[in-house]
Amino acid sequence: MLKEKKYIIILLTGLVLVSCGVKKKVVSDQSSAVSEPTWHTCLIQNAKATVTIHGEKVSASVTMQTVRDSLAVISVMPLGMEVIRFEATPLELIGINKLDGTYATATYAEINRRLVPTINWDIIQQVCSAELPTGDEKAHLQYRMGDKPIELIITYPKRKLDVPVRATHLPTGKYQKIDISRWL
Repeated sequence: MLKEKKYIIILLTGLVLVSCGVKKKVVSDQSSAVSEPTWHTCLIQNAKATVTIHGEKVSASVTMQTVRDSLAVISVMPLGMEVIRFEATPLELIGINKLDGTYATATYAEINRRLVPTINWDIIQQVCSAELPTGDEKAHLQYRMGDKPIELIITYPKRKLDVPVRATHLPTGKYQKIDISRWL
């Protein structure tokens, strides 16, 4: 139980960490307009994520499915099967721990009370579609949450665009709802 909670804390923090370090891509033209994605769906399978908190590393395979401007689903698979799932929409984040049968929801405002800099939907969509200013192969970010130094490294495999993605909300009816503060 403690190990599963540690995975949830570290991987939720990792998602937030990636989100905090990313800025919108900018097209360098006369108007400096923000570029818009040209894809409708994106699938990234078997990305490798490693989060280090206080020198303790946790690595897992991650699959990210994104439906442009509406839903991003992150499946964390440290054991080769989905153990933790994060769903993000433009309005909220949902974390589901399949091992202990719990889930938590939070708005971006609730999450941002604990984080600096803040996160939003656009940033999460960039992370889940490998459209980072650092490139589409690897993300390496460092952050602090309170007094905890956190490092996140994501290695992206080739992404697939405009493929039928089966990203849907996981029904939470069979899971017990908990307060998000238990995960942060």
